[in-house]
Amino acid sequence: MFKRLLTVAGYTALSRVTGFMRDIIMAYVMGAGPMSDAFLVAFRLPNNFRAIFGEGAFNAAFLPRFAKMRTRDGHDAAARFADRVFSWQMAFQLVLLIAALAAMRYVIMAMAPGFSARPGQMHLATDLARIAFPYLIMTVVAVQLSAMLNAIEKFAAAAAWSVFLNIAMITTLLAAHWFPNAAYAAAWGVFLAGVLQLVFIVWAAAKSHLHLHVHWPRWTPEMKEFLLALGAATIGSASVQISLFIDNLIASFLPSGDLTALYYADRINQLPMGTLGIAMGTVLLPEMANRLAKNDVAGAHAAQNRAAAIGLMLTLPFVAAYCTVPMTIMRGLFAHGAFNLSAASVSAAALTAYGIGLPAFVLVRIVAATFYARDDTATPVRATLVAVAVNITLKFILVWGAHLGAVGIALGTALGAWANVSMLVWMARSRSLLSLDSIFTRAFGPTLLAALAAGAGALTGATLGDRLALHPGLLHDVAMLVLTVLVAGIFYFLTVLAFRNRLPLKRFTRKK
Repeated sequence: MFKRLLTVAGYTALSRVTGFMRDIIMAYVMGAGPMSDAFLVAFRLPNNFRAIFGEGAFNAAFLPRFAKMRTRDGHDAAARFADRVFSWQMAFQLVLLIAALAAMRYVIMAMAPGFSARPGQMHLATDLARIAFPYLIMTVVAVQLSAMLNAIEKFAAAAAWSVFLNIAMITTLLAAHWFPNAAYAAAWGVFLAGVLQLVFIVWAAAKSHLHLHVHWPRWTPEMKEFLLALGAATIGSASVQISLFIDNLIASFLPSGDLTALYYADRINQLPMGTLGIAMGTVLLPEMANRLAKNDVAGAHAAQNRAAAIGLMLTLPFVAAYCTVPMTIMRGLFAHGAFNLSAASVSAAALTAYGIGLPAFVLVRIVAATFYARDDTATPVRATLVAVAVNITLKFILVWGAHLGAVGIALGTALGAWANVSMLVWMARSRSLLSLDSIFTRAFGPTLLAALAAGAGALTGATLGDRLALHPGLLHDVAMLVLTVLVAGIFYFLTVLAFRNRLPLKRFTRKK
C-alpha cells in the first residue's frame, strides 16, 4: 500500500509544485484585481462541473463496480460496462457543453452577480469562460480512464495527467504578450491543457490494453444501478460545489481582488489537502473494495487505520505552519510583481482559517471510503448535505454578520469540513463499520508532538530569517520562507525520528 501511496502522492505533489509555479507566474502577471477575479470565475466553472461529475462522484460509483466486475466476470465484461458508461457520459457532456456555451453570460451572472456593477468585468469573464469550458468534456474522458487504471492498480499515469494543466498554463502565461491580455492567455492555457491531458491518458490506458468506445446509449439493469449510484454521489459532489458557488457569489461583492486573494490562500491549503487527500482516497478505496470483496473485513479496517494515521502525521505540521507563519508563506510565494502586500495580507489571514479544516478535508476521503467500498454512495451524500448547510450558513454569518470578509468564507469552509467528517464518523460507528486499532491510537500522541515541533520550527525560522536579512524585498521574502521551511522540517523530522517506533512508518515500509 505504501509504495502505491508514494506513487500517487509523488505525482500529485509534482502537480501541486508545478501548480505553485503556475500560480506564482499568474500572480506576478495578473496580480489581484478585476482581470484576475474574472479569470478565476471562468476557470472555476469547468472545474466545478468536473468536481461534480468527475473524480469524486464518478470514482465512487464506477471504480468499485468496474473492479469487482473484472474480478468476477472478466476483462471483456468490465470493458463492455465501461463503454456503456462512457456512452452515457459523452451524450450528457455534449448537451451540457452546447447549453453552457449558448447561455454563458447568464451562467456568469449567476456565479458572480457582483460583476454586474462592472460591465467590462462581466463581459471579460463571459469570454474567458467560453474559451475554458470545453476543458470539461476532455477531462471527463481522462477521469474515466484514470479510474479504470486505478482499478487495475496502475496509479502512475492516472496521477500524472493533471500536471499538463500547469504546464499548458505556464506556457501561455509566459507568452501573454501574444494575447489580448494575461487573462485570455490563461484561459487558452486551460483549453490546451484539456487536449494534452486527453492525448496522454488515452496513450497510457492503451499501454495497459484499456480502451473506451462510444455506442448509442443503452438502458440496462447494470446501467440503472450505476446511474442511481452516480446520481446519489453527484448530489453529494454538487452539494460541495454549491458551497463553492456561494463562495464566488459572496466574494464577488467584496472589494476587488479579495476573490483572487482567497484563491491563492486556498491554493496553498490545497498542497497537503490535494496531495495527501487525493492520494489516500485513490489508494485506499480500491484496496478496501478488493479486501471486502474477499470478506477480509479486518484487513480493510487495518488499511483504513494506517491511512488515517499517516494522513494526520503528514497534514498537522501544515496546520501548525499556517497558524504561526501565514504571512511569511504568502510574501515568499506570491507578493511580487502585480500581487501587492495588501492582497498578501488578506491571503495570509484566509490561509490560517483554511488550515483549521485541513485535517478534516483529508479524513473525509478516508472515512468516506468506508461506505464507497461497500457500494454505499447514499450515506456520504447525507453527511455532505448537512455539512454544506453548516458551511453556507456560517459563511453568511461570518461575512455579513461578523464582517470577516474573505476570512469568513475560508473559516466557514473549514468548519463545514469538520461537520462533514463528524457526520461520517458518527454514521460509520453507529453501523459498526469503523474501528480504531492500535496503529492509529499509538501514533496520535507523537503526531501531535511532531506538529507542534514543526510549528515551533517555522516560527523560529521566520524570526531568524527576519533578523539575518539585510534588505527587504524579493530575496528577503524568499530567504525567510526557505529558512522557515528548513528549520520547521528539521524540528519535525527529529520529533518523528524520536517516536518512529510508535508511528506507522515501519509497518508501511515492511516488505510482504
